[in-house]
Amino acid sequence: MFLTGLSVSRPPSGWPGALPAVRHLAEHGLDLTVPVTFLVGENGSGKSTIVEAIADVCGVNSEGGKAGTRYASTGPFTELGGVLDADFTVTGLRLTRGPRLKRRVFFLRAETLINLGRGVSGLPGYWKEHPDEQSHGEGFLTVLEHMVKGPGIYLLDEPEAALSFQSCLRLVGLMDRATREGGQIICATHSPVLTSLPGARILELGEDGIQAREWESLQIVDHWRRFLAKPDFYLRYVLDDDAGD
Repeated sequence: MFLTGLSVSRPPSGWPGALPAVRHLAEHGLDLTVPVTFLVGENGSGKSTIVEAIADVCGVNSEGGKAGTRYASTGPFTELGGVLDADFTVTGLRLTRGPRLKRRVFFLRAETLINLGRGVSGLPGYWKEHPDEQSHGEGFLTVLEHMVKGPGIYLLDEPEAALSFQSCLRLVGLMDRATREGGQIICATHSPVLTSLPGARILELGEDGIQAREWESLQIVDHWRRFLAKPDFYLRYVLDDDAGD
């Protein structure tokens, strides 16, 4: 473990300060106790906001990338990143603030990955394949397979965005391998496949703040089960009854 806890020195201004998950951080803090932590919840619950803020305190551009890059324009911290405090182990401090070439933090942000890939493909320490020569999903897996391995802190924001079911299973295996090699992963996701990784800690973000959950009790798992068993039960609320008349 390299990053063992998060806290907020003062409530951030603007929208993040109103999020129940951020208020929970400010009031209670958050201990990180296992190598893989998943953040799940509805859109707007604060998953990406928290992962971006962790990237800030780890010295990574909150748009995605890795720590220690000279060419990255880090810009100002996000609103939450500016007030987030992180507890690092001695090794964690070395990985985030040690010599530039020995820093081992990588942040995959789904929305910006293609632009990142176009900028760094072929550079030392990155992957050789160019994203324009692969499908969207293949590009994601190329990045993940090259960057999420060995000791390091890996921040993933909805990595399943471009992945098929089978590719999500490959990612589960990749994450397991990375932690066995000494890595620590914090992942924001909507995927019931990814969150099934044995031994992971799942934190659900909602109106009651941040709560630890078992996989079987997650809302995303329950909704997928119900939808696959009887899709009409859900579709009747979103389809126009008059369509086709």
